[in-house]
Amino acid sequence: MDQNNPTPEEPTPQGPSEDDGMIRGQVRHQQLSARVPESVGRGVFSTGAIVLMGNTEFILDFVLRMQRPHQVTARVILPHAVMSQLINALEKNLEKYRERFGEPMEMPKPQIEPGSPRPSIEEVYDELKMPDEILSGSYANGVMISHSPAEFCFDFITNFFPRSAVSCRVFVSVPQVGRLLDALKNTNQEFQKRIAAARPPQEPWRKPRTPPATEPTTPNPYYPPSGETSSESDDQNPDTDRPGEGEMQ
Repeated sequence: MDQNNPTPEEPTPQGPSEDDGMIRGQVRHQQLSARVPESVGRGVFSTGAIVLMGNTEFILDFVLRMQRPHQVTARVILPHAVMSQLINALEKNLEKYRERFGEPMEMPKPQIEPGSPRPSIEEVYDELKMPDEILSGSYANGVMISHSPAEFCFDFITNFFPRSAVSCRVFVSVPQVGRLLDALKNTNQEFQKRIAAARPPQEPWRKPRTPPATEPTTPNPYYPPSGETSSESDDQNPDTDRPGEGEMQ
């Protein structure tokens, strides 16, 4: 979400029930602002990010590559539905940054020797230091993005009733934002391809059957053809050739 255009907060509890001693209810909650706990208020700095795709979530590992060993400073867990929102919010913030400060500086691309093997994800994480308190990550189902001339601030939010809260705050330098956006888009595209491949094939469209223009040639013994009245004929009544009761021969 863009911090400059927040969405109004509308907590609307519906139908609480305490019949069995437990309180239940439905709420619709949209964030206007988010509480920033003291433990996350200072945030962490990142010079890069690794984007992983799971069966039910995306994992964003923000990395600090200032010295060896490289260290994971924050891990954020996002539901699949939030990834598109994050990409759209970041693109809008980049547009506003260009309007205010011009084109952001880009980082030089790493020099890779031709033919050199690309390290596997296991090899990458073998070289990273990840503190135990970061292993489980910080869950977020929303994000607010702001920027200054030098860095972008990502506030990852747990948007739950009754109050939204920032679960993780990450600062990324402006030259790194473009590479982060590319990584998010590439991973989201791979996810969309996987969803499309797993979707069952649709049956080909079939034209509805047109009823025949003429009536069947075989007469129906129970229903007369259209346009005729349904009255019994004399030869179908076995009593018509017999004298009626009380009639003299």
